[in-house]
Amino acid sequence: MDLYEYQARNVFAAHGVPVLPGSVAATPEEARAAAEKIGGQVVVKAQVKTGGRGKAGGVKLADTPDEAREKAEAILGMDIKGHITRKVLVAQASDIAEEYYFSFLLDRANRSFLCIASAEGGVEIEQVAKEKPEAVAKIPIDPLSGVDLAKAREIAAAANYPEAIRDAAAEVIVKLWETFVAEDATLVEVNPMVRDPQDRIIALDGKVTLDDNAAFRQPGHAELVDVQAEDPLEAKAKAKGLNYVKLDGQVGIIGNGAGLVMSTLDVVAYAGEKHGGVKPANFLDIGGGASADVMAAGLEVILSDPDVKSVFVNVFGGITACDAVANGIVQAFKLLEERGETIDKPLVVRLDGNNADEGRRILDEAKLPGVQRVDTMDEAADKAAELANAGV
Repeated sequence: MDLYEYQARNVFAAHGVPVLPGSVAATPEEARAAAEKIGGQVVVKAQVKTGGRGKAGGVKLADTPDEAREKAEAILGMDIKGHITRKVLVAQASDIAEEYYFSFLLDRANRSFLCIASAEGGVEIEQVAKEKPEAVAKIPIDPLSGVDLAKAREIAAAANYPEAIRDAAAEVIVKLWETFVAEDATLVEVNPMVRDPQDRIIALDGKVTLDDNAAFRQPGHAELVDVQAEDPLEAKAKAKGLNYVKLDGQVGIIGNGAGLVMSTLDVVAYAGEKHGGVKPANFLDIGGGASADVMAAGLEVILSDPDVKSVFVNVFGGITACDAVANGIVQAFKLLEERGETIDKPLVVRLDGNNADEGRRILDEAKLPGVQRVDTMDEAADKAAELANAGV
């Protein structure tokens, strides 16, 4: 889960990372009140989960509370790269001497953690890395030893932060590491991390991504979810305990195992090229168990998507055998019927692996309305794409 800037700021403050005074506002009057409380010049910043806010006019300085209200009025409701601005952060304006870049992130390729730091902040780090790769330090972090003050000083030196503020920067780096670990984050980024004229180090703008897999031990993270911005289908699936992501397509996908589902997305996208350009409508992994309740929940979510014109159920029987999956599909139809849910879109089912023959027999004998069984993955994807195109 990506946090808004104001949420990241609050998380930083809770762990002792220095930030400037500020508060979030949902109306122009709230922005005026926030500016009056802060006093002096403030910056009014659109709260959207995308970059380019400044270029889009979503970041404005205000010298008075009334001006802050006017700036907020202009920003609220603004569309920035498809993201509607519903809140603004009103924060004390900073007197900046220098800008740096800093981040901790999960290094998936090496199954470890990585620190990326540079003395050149305030711009996209990808741009700096491309144009001046020598200016970007990448320091592996041992998950067991973590980051103490000595390691933080090593990072500050590698990033080429000015020697005069390296000790101050190191103290902030330690607190950012504590934030990263304590919040079960996969990214903690500060850009810019600024040096003010008094040589204080401040996290001026931050990004934080939290690991949803750690939600069971982070109950407070539920309060950070933006219900207004959350896709209603994804929210519905989450409530049912499903691993679902909405995509822009017409073929609903259900599979068991993330790897199989990802492969299914590719095969459907390829097949769709010759059937009107239809694409996968979602990622939905029902995991190792395909009980009737799980299958019914998955079908209910997918069938409630108005963009879906056909559904492809692609299952490889392993620990959960294909006959259990087939029975789950049959029972799911009965459950949905009992709930008054009408399955009026064609389903293509491919079963392979453990007890595949028995699973196919169960489906054939059930004669479920609108269900077509296809034995190979490529042929099933082609049929699902063809049916979706016909229904568009």
